[in-house]
Amino acid sequence: MVRFKCPACGYIYDPAIGDPDSDIPPGTAFEDLPEDWVCPECGTPKSGFNSQ
Repeated sequence: MVRFKCPACGYIYDPAIGDPDSDIPPGTAFEDLPEDWVCPECGTPKSGFNSQ
């Protein structure tokens, strides 16, 4: 699975880890995140992330 990086703060969304703080389970692909999901570190919207 592809990882995605927040350009504002450098946070990396890793599908193997998910986002436990937002109740996103491991194995969730970036494309399957809710459209209103934002970076847990700085609030950048999903649309602002870049693939790694």
